[in-house]
Amino acid sequence: MTELLEPSSVRDDRYKWVALSNTTLGVLMSTMDGSIVIIALPAIFRGIGLDPLDPGNIGYLLWMILGYLLVQAVLVVALGRLGDMFGRVKMYNRGFMIFSVASVALSFDPLHGGQGALWLIGWRVLQAVGGSMLTANSAAILTDAFPSEQRGMALGVNQISALAGQFLGLLAGGLLAEIDWRAVFWISVPFGLLGTVWSYRSLREVSSPRAARIDWPGNITFAAGAGIILASITYGIQPYGGHSTGWSNPMVRGGIAVGALLLVIFAVIETRVAEPMFRLGLFKVRAFAAGNLAALLTAIARGGLQFMMIIWLQGIWLPLHGYSFEQTPLWAGIYMLPLTAGFLLAGPTSGFLSDRFGSRTLATSGLLLMAGAFLGLQALPVDFSYPVFATLLALSGIGQGMFSAPNTSGVMSSVPPGERGVASGMRSTFQNSGTALSIGVFFSLMVVGLAGTLPQTLSAGLRAQGVPVAVAADVANLPPVSTLFAAFLGANPIAHLLGPSGVLPTLPAANRETLTGTEFFPQLISEPFHHGLVTVFTAAAVMAVISALASVFRGGVVRTETPDPSTETPDPSTETPDPNTGTPDPSTERNQS
Repeated sequence: MTELLEPSSVRDDRYKWVALSNTTLGVLMSTMDGSIVIIALPAIFRGIGLDPLDPGNIGYLLWMILGYLLVQAVLVVALGRLGDMFGRVKMYNRGFMIFSVASVALSFDPLHGGQGALWLIGWRVLQAVGGSMLTANSAAILTDAFPSEQRGMALGVNQISALAGQFLGLLAGGLLAEIDWRAVFWISVPFGLLGTVWSYRSLREVSSPRAARIDWPGNITFAAGAGIILASITYGIQPYGGHSTGWSNPMVRGGIAVGALLLVIFAVIETRVAEPMFRLGLFKVRAFAAGNLAALLTAIARGGLQFMMIIWLQGIWLPLHGYSFEQTPLWAGIYMLPLTAGFLLAGPTSGFLSDRFGSRTLATSGLLLMAGAFLGLQALPVDFSYPVFATLLALSGIGQGMFSAPNTSGVMSSVPPGERGVASGMRSTFQNSGTALSIGVFFSLMVVGLAGTLPQTLSAGLRAQGVPVAVAADVANLPPVSTLFAAFLGANPIAHLLGPSGVLPTLPAANRETLTGTEFFPQLISEPFHHGLVTVFTAAAVMAVISALASVFRGGVVRTETPDPSTETPDPSTETPDPNTGTPDPSTERNQS
């Protein structure tokens, strides 16, 4: 009996869709777990019996949010490089396995209090390692699997999935926290196990791994330098001495200086080793350099938008419209759906169009639309009309979708095939670093904005409800970061702030009810918060405009392909220069228009 073999072209066509489906699940789960805890934090802290507003617990709060992001920002380049060396699919598969194991451990936290928080932080760090292996290699796997005329669409879907995971994580966190705080982590278990089995059974290496030595000095100095800087910026949010933020803290300043010095040493090392982990020569490619600069600034602006929206909705707008503070995490995720919808609408379409018309026009237009949305949000009153707010969120989401997919396609198509793993890791590093930086940058801007007006407003409001002058003054002089975190967590801090003084039970019932109701705190901080919003959204709009300028100067359409030696001979005038030596790489070809 003769066996009919399937043509290789049919198998390849089928494989690329399998690769797209699996990597879409992988990056969606990875980025979703990065944001899913943000809105669910109140339920998580209640579940492990920890007061997140206690000054001694602020560190747990910050590391619960930032630990995952810091690991992804620091490790993703090294893991992309290892994918080039040992196999992108091999690294990706192991990432799915690590991610799944950590998800199981997170969903069964047996501890309480500080130990329970440390359990969650530790396993989230390991989960982030697995997630980094997924995101570092997914774009390279797709770039290998898809031809150039479909690559923008494939990378667009991948990138849209990654960023959609950030938005969907907010909604999922709010919904699942209503069921049980552990459900926030349960959701990853079945999908993680499914993805692990699926990837091991279906994915294969398309490109040959490139044998090379591991760049240990580069890996160590980059991880230490980037990690120290991002951690120092995180601690810059916390008050120090008599200051509202920690930027005057010698440890913060020293950490940033040491981290910067290590990154300088890293850059020197990368120019001298034979097989560097970070291909600095790729920045000579204009489309690669401009695309990554735009991605970094856009990630900072997007992260700032995300966190400010949560504070605005949970701490002010929803309570003013009758929602209890316990309900606000869930409804904040629901009311932010226009942002996700706009993003999901524009992203895949823009990826498809970038295959036909190039990345520059779409990406630049999207960034300008984002800048306009930021300015529109800046002009809104704190107690806004929701249809106007929703329209601006949708426009921002459309702008982000128009930028993200074409920009990813432009960056990945601008590098030689043998460098796609490290290029994917570098691209993810800029994006993840921007998200981590956004928390330190925008929280600090907001705290500075609040510090100028909140103390006087808070003192006057408390005195008006019968709180003694001395107690009101003490409460008003507490660091604004406590008030900001209370709004971020959807909690009413007045009872918490007045608790140590013992004043609250001595006040008349009507005054107690007013102070602890849903309107007093939101109305009290509305004006100071608006001052901070103006600062934050102005900075975000400026970043979007700078990103647009970088996008304009990325150049025209850039493609790098491996020519078929049986049909054509590379033209030396169009060959892509090797990013380390500057000499032509005969395995690649670039056509520019």
